[in-house]
Amino acid sequence: MKTINLIGCGRVGQTLGRLLTQGGQIRVQDVLTRSSTSAEQALAFVGAGRTVCQMTDLRPADLWLLAVPDGQIAPVAAALAACDSLPPATVFHASGALSADVLQPLHDKRWQVASAHCLLSFASPPLALQQFVGTPCALEGDVLALAELRPLFTRLGAQCFDVRAQDKLLYHAGAVFATNFLPVLQDLAEQLWQHSGMPLPMVQRLRASLLQNAVNNITALGPQGALTGPAARGDMVLVAAQGQAVQQWNANAGQAYQALSALARSLAQREPPIF
Repeated sequence: MKTINLIGCGRVGQTLGRLLTQGGQIRVQDVLTRSSTSAEQALAFVGAGRTVCQMTDLRPADLWLLAVPDGQIAPVAAALAACDSLPPATVFHASGALSADVLQPLHDKRWQVASAHCLLSFASPPLALQQFVGTPCALEGDVLALAELRPLFTRLGAQCFDVRAQDKLLYHAGAVFATNFLPVLQDLAEQLWQHSGMPLPMVQRLRASLLQNAVNNITALGPQGALTGPAARGDMVLVAAQGQAVQQWNANAGQAYQALSALARSLAQREPPIF
């Protein structure tokens, strides 16, 4: 059975580690995290592996996952490349924005390098496990690395596709728009409702009903068909007045309202797709 070492075992590392363990075809071997306590907690969820305290304690493995924050991937790759006792293997990171080029020190040592980004919110590993099947997985990197990762992620339940290295930032920006900004927009809406006197229990009920209705409409009709509101119907006088009112309440929110209203108007005026 092939082995995999995990460097970093936060929410992404825990989820993928648990999926790999459940799959039974790759064994989680060594796990290196910032502290032994966090490593033990992570491995309790993953269900396999042993904790190590430093890079030099890591044993050779067939696969390596660098599941660390984006800013740490390059330094970790350089530190790993400096471990001359480790033979070349396949290594990949899980960043949506960075390409496999950030692993260049390992590539120079004849490692096969790649990136594999699963387009899923990993806010909670237990929930991510339940939601993982059918998740798109963007792959990019060396041909041999992708030949190994594509069937691996497919067996885990992901739907793999190739993304070009130069498109990673835009690809990931799409994920940010679709998921990371939604809680921000919902928070602004709730602040405005409470500021306007809506009782908190009613605000909390709207959190579920309006969001669910919006998701259902987008799923059934597509973004353009689900679009409503003053910008969609061309009421730019109201858009301007509303934008000014929001601007006075919160300058950043006002700028966001104006920018999103302009995008909403463009979406409403776009020719619908022909299938």
